[in-house]
Amino acid sequence: MHPLLLLMAFSISSTLIQQNFASTSHVNQYCRSYCGNITIDYPFALQYGCGHPGFRDLLFCMNDVLMFHISSGSYRVLEIDYAYQSITLHEPHLSTCDRIVLGSKGNGFAVEEWRSPYFNPTPDNVFMLIGCSPKSPLFQGFPGKHLPCRNVSGMGCEEYYGCPGWSLVGRGHMGSMFGLGPPECCAVPFEAIKSINLTRLECEGYSSAYSLAPLRVDGPSGWSYGIRVKYSVQGNEEFCRACEATGGTCGYGSDGVRQLCMCGNRNSTSNCDSASSSATRSGIWNTFGTVAGILISTLAWITANIF
Repeated sequence: MHPLLLLMAFSISSTLIQQNFASTSHVNQYCRSYCGNITIDYPFALQYGCGHPGFRDLLFCMNDVLMFHISSGSYRVLEIDYAYQSITLHEPHLSTCDRIVLGSKGNGFAVEEWRSPYFNPTPDNVFMLIGCSPKSPLFQGFPGKHLPCRNVSGMGCEEYYGCPGWSLVGRGHMGSMFGLGPPECCAVPFEAIKSINLTRLECEGYSSAYSLAPLRVDGPSGWSYGIRVKYSVQGNEEFCRACEATGGTCGYGSDGVRQLCMCGNRNSTSNCDSASSSATRSGIWNTFGTVAGILISTLAWITANIF
């Protein structure tokens, strides 16, 4: 073979192999993102195909405001705590100590059945349901002794009645004191009723507060108002840990269900080591095929033009 032709072949082969290894070792950082000052990372994501499939179509960033959307409505995300695996939400119709919102405008908290294994308000989160009808499922059998109303983590309606917001709407808990009807406020843990749906529960409003134990505050004016939700990826952490340990990014396929490990321009159903080894073998064969094609073409040209 002509020396110049041999040198060309080795040069092309070396370049193609280097590019192949570079592409297979590239780490895909596309999924990590931000909205305002909140970091969006696994299992959450803003892009379709990123994060855990159980968390898809959940977060949206609008004008640097992160929104959380489920069947009961949209909520502003105040914080995502990845260490504690919790997300703190707020919505404009949630009552606080200074402002009681009536008219059944609030979202409450209810998730789609298929999402319910992934999200549950934390055990130290109290929901205080306001102005519920005597026909509400909460009070079936009232005035029996089995009302679901109770304090949660030291927070409940007896203290909440002392908030200035009650006087502004001209409401109070006097009715329950004289046995004239259900209490104006009923505090419940989420686990007691599994869904805070104001329409189904026939309530005019609600408040939600959570405890930042071991910090204790005096009175409802110092409570943290919002919905603090514990999230879980349901035992699939092993897949993502294996993926990230080999330089990949956790995501899911176009079916919205199957988990994938994204390894640069290739995906794997296990981790990037397996994807890289497969891609390397394929790349080497492709490289040799390309080089062989160039050699044959060049030899044909030389034969036709020199000999």
